[in-house]
Amino acid sequence: MPSVQYFLGGNTPSGFYSLYHQLSDPERFRALYIIKSGPGSGKSTLMRRVERHAQAAGLETEEVLCSGDPDSLDAVMIPALGAAVVDGTAPHVVVSKGHFGGQAV
Repeated sequence: MPSVQYFLGGNTPSGFYSLYHQLSDPERFRALYIIKSGPGSGKSTLMRRVERHAQAAGLETEEVLCSGDPDSLDAVMIPALGAAVVDGTAPHVVVSKGHFGGQAV
């Protein structure tokens, strides 16, 4: 079970409202892995596996739940490592704001 669960976007009468730009902040993350793929390709499954391994190592995790399907993940973060795995596909497009680990992403 994650330490924290929350939403970074919402479906509103005015359309989708997003705070996903916060996920690519180089001040918060040393490693940011952005996954782009079609629906049903395993993005959430991969993120849940990363989360389970982090928890097994005794690390706290944070989950960003999908506002359209709360059983699906939009991101998993491991604050102690400064790392995140993020679904970068629409409607929550995530792009890098800088360099992580010395390499452009």
